[in-house]
Amino acid sequence: MVVPVAGSEIHITLPDEQLTVSAQDLLQWVKSAAGAVVGYYGRFPIPHLTLRIRAGRGDRIGHGVTFPEGGGLITVAVGRESEIDALRNDWVLTHEMIHLAFPSMAENHHWIEEGISTYVEPVARAQAGQIPEAAVWREFILNMPKGEPAPGDKGFDNTPTWGRTYWGGAMFCLIADVQIRERTQNRKGLQDSLRAILDHGGIITKDWSIERAFAVGDQATRTDTLQSLYKEMRDKPIPIDLGDLWRKLGVALINGEIVFNDAAADAPIRKAIVPLH
Repeated sequence: MVVPVAGSEIHITLPDEQLTVSAQDLLQWVKSAAGAVVGYYGRFPIPHLTLRIRAGRGDRIGHGVTFPEGGGLITVAVGRESEIDALRNDWVLTHEMIHLAFPSMAENHHWIEEGISTYVEPVARAQAGQIPEAAVWREFILNMPKGEPAPGDKGFDNTPTWGRTYWGGAMFCLIADVQIRERTQNRKGLQDSLRAILDHGGIITKDWSIERAFAVGDQATRTDTLQSLYKEMRDKPIPIDLGDLWRKLGVALINGEIVFNDAAADAPIRKAIVPLH
């Protein structure tokens, strides 16, 4: 089955086994994830994607993996008992599709690949109107502390723990996004850098150095933000004062609810990262 998306094609293999959700439900799920990616990057990252959906256990969307083979391949499991809400609320497929839009890195730079997907996924879904703005900041406030350096940390390139790889990488992306916007009077952001990397051919089927990717990204914003942050954080632990960052952005988690302060210094930056619908 072939689904056209913004001039690209997604070739889908559906599970042989019967699922609770229908084939039409699965197709809508794929279109929704692809739509969020197209909205963030301006186009779908690759011309042809092979997507293999297999039946999994339980009632959730399971593990997904993205490969460069065949020009781009994603495998993802959908629980046999998954209901339609599991598809509507899923983040896994969007996360995997974002991997298509960044070049393959050396093993010690895996953190930037996962960090970008972890950071961009909720932002792209919110920009597409699929989740509320508050959901993005709730996820960041709750989870980004997992990316802070622990005792014995030796910087991003030398600390391949789960927390540093996924949430540390996402924290790097958020810091970069904020700094780019501060330096450009909020005219540019990380989204511009990532679009430029994609537009220069930086997709999953290409092997790039992290230095090349960051140089291309910085050229798009006319800053040295990505390169300078990387030099600072690649081989030594640099803790981030996330509490101060949330205060500057004007966002707080109070009694389980996200509260915004539009009078905060960087509230316009927060609004630019995740525009209201």
